[in-house]
Amino acid sequence: VSPQLHRRGFRCLHGVDGSAGMLERARSTGLYRQLRRCVLGREPLPAPAEHYDAVTVVGALGEGQVPTAAVPELLRVTKPGGFLCLTTRSNPSNLRYKAELEAVLEMLEQQGAWQKVLAQEVERWEKATSEEESTQGTGYISGVVYVYRKCPVPPLKEG
Repeated sequence: VSPQLHRRGFRCLHGVDGSAGMLERARSTGLYRQLRRCVLGREPLPAPAEHYDAVTVVGALGEGQVPTAAVPELLRVTKPGGFLCLTTRSNPSNLRYKAELEAVLEMLEQQGAWQKVLAQEVERWEKATSEEESTQGTGYISGVVYVYRKCPVPPLKEG
């Protein structure tokens, strides 16, 4: 994800991960201005409130990884009017987590914390690790991309 963001002009990228090895791998890309270790769901993100224009979580919202209880923490560090892009898998072993995640997303929307911009299914999200996890025998599992905009959305500047 980061190389694609970088190519599109996003230059001030910060990253967090619970794994020192993954942080080292991210550091080796030279794309990040700041990398910090943080176990989402167990500790707060190492950033002040309303700090980021956009927050992304790709490949970590899933069964046995980042708990759905961490979603409000992602919202906390996003600026009003900022975007959150979250993803999860739709494979059989992740369906319970996905339903729990969607309940949290919906609850935050009903509370007026954010507005849904997009919820898009992606058929060939990633290669399946087993036939049972594969979507209709394709060898891939499907996933979903969710994009939300934090409220209050600031008014458009005139002129």
